[in-house]
Formats: sequence, C-alpha cells, structure tokens
Amino acid sequence: MNSDRRTATVAGILLISGIAFGILSSVPALEYPDYLAKLSAMRTQVLLAVFFQAAMAVAYVCIAVLFHQTIKKYDGGLAIAYFAFRIIGAAFLFAGIASLSLLLSLSRDFASAGFPYSSYFQTTGELLRTGRDLLNHVGMILPWMTGGLILCFSMFKMRLVPLWLSVWGILGSALSVLSTLMLMLGFIKMAPPAYFIMNTPAALFELALSAYLIFKGFKPIMNNANEKGGL
Repeated sequence: MNSDRRTATVAGILLISGIAFGILSSVPALEYPDYLAKLSAMRTQVLLAVFFQAAMAVAYVCIAVLFHQTIKKYDGGLAIAYFAFRIIGAAFLFAGIASLSLLLSLSRDFASAGFPYSSYFQTTGELLRTGRDLLNHVGMILPWMTGGLILCFSMFKMRLVPLWLSVWGILGSALSVLSTLMLMLGFIKMAPPAYFIMNTPAALFELALSAYLIFKGFKPIMNNANEKGGL
C-alpha cells in the first residue's frame, strides 16, 4: 500500500469516526426545560459526551493534517487556507467541551441547593446552553465547512475523486455555510427542519467520501497531471 492509498484509508476511517463521535457527544436532555435537574442525575452520560466530543475534536485535527498534506502537493496556498479554517473549527469543538463541563457543574450545584427556582441558576444555565449551541453549530461549523469548500475544490481540480463526488461536496459545504450564516443572523432556528435539510447533503457527502476513500483511495496525482496534459 503506497503512502497516498494509506492516507486516503486513514482519512476515510477518521471521517466515519468523527461522525460517530459527534452522534455520541450529543446530550438530548439539554433540549428539555428541566435540563438542569436532569444533568446532575446522568453525570456518567454527560462525561461520556464530553469524552466523545474531545475524541471528535482530535479526529478532526488529524483529518485536517492528512488532507493538508494532500492538497499541498497541488497548491500550497490553498493547503494553508484549508488547514487554518479546519483547525479553527476543531478549536471551537474543544471550547464546546468546556461549556458542557460547566453545565454539569452548575447542575450539580443546582441539585445540592435543592432545585430552587432561582434566576441565577436559570440565567447561567441558559447562557451556557446557548453558548454551547453557538460554539458547536456556528463557531465550529462555519470554518469547518469553509475548509470543506476548499477541500472539495482542490479535489475537483486535482481529480483525486470522481467529479460528481467533488461537486456534491462543494454544493453540500456551500449549503452548510449558508445555513450557518442564516442561523447566526437569526433567519432560521437550530431545531426546525430547514436547518437539518440544509445540512443533510454535507453529512451524506462525508459518509460517501469516507466510503470511497476506504475502498478506492485517491486517484494518483501524477496520473491526473498526465491526463490533463494529454487533453
């Protein structure tokens, strides 16, 4: 197995792992009105969510490093831009870990105080919950998907994967960037179907890309250059 094939396989595995870690890092209890009371009673599940979010952040850093090395063979400037955006996105994931840990700590204090109806607990909880949502769904998604646009454009130009897959990635990433901007500006909310519909193509693209990389790998860059020269 040559280095490009090995890089593609590892990148595909990391992409699938990142998606799985993201699902496991969710905390459905935060969507309920009594989330402060619920979190203290499910400490183990929350700590597992913290662990899986950290694992997702590490996986995303590794993904950024691997694809940076591949893009650099085509365009050093694009590689740097890609890497910068994706590292920023991963950094926001790490920040989201802190907000979830603080929510757990606040919930424990809330339980110790006898679950009082206090503006301090309610206001602080809402600030931390909203902050976590913004970190994960705006701070992380916006730079990560901007990096995705650069990645898919580079794969399109380098012919590393089939053209239909590159185009799918460009359109999916663009839709995710648009939905994130609309969320940030208040045009859509986080829960309604429109938000999930706009992000679905990018999620499905990552699954398709990971499967392609694992089973097929990148097309050889040298062969692609020769194909271009013969056209």
